[in-house]
Amino acid sequence: MGMDAIAEKVKARVADSGFGSSVKFDCGDDGVIVIDGNSVSTENGDADCIISLAKEDLEAMIAGDLDPTAAFMQGKLKVAGDMSVAMQLSQVL
Repeated sequence: MGMDAIAEKVKARVADSGFGSSVKFDCGDDGVIVIDGNSVSTENGDADCIISLAKEDLEAMIAGDLDPTAAFMQGKLKVAGDMSVAMQLSQVL
């Protein structure tokens, strides 16, 4: 699945979530997904929180096959910036 397809799935979840912060999922060479309030983009930009992970792990999280907390504890994702924003993602993922 490409980053645009992942972004579309995220966009559908963000629309009704009330998520008001900005977060960037950084998948390295595969690209980024930036959520800024109700806006979702694959354009690189600034964010309150940056989550670095493999594209495959992001796909698994979106599908519900990978728990974000477990991924963090296993070192599959790294969080930089405002950790409270990362915690709010549970309402989106």
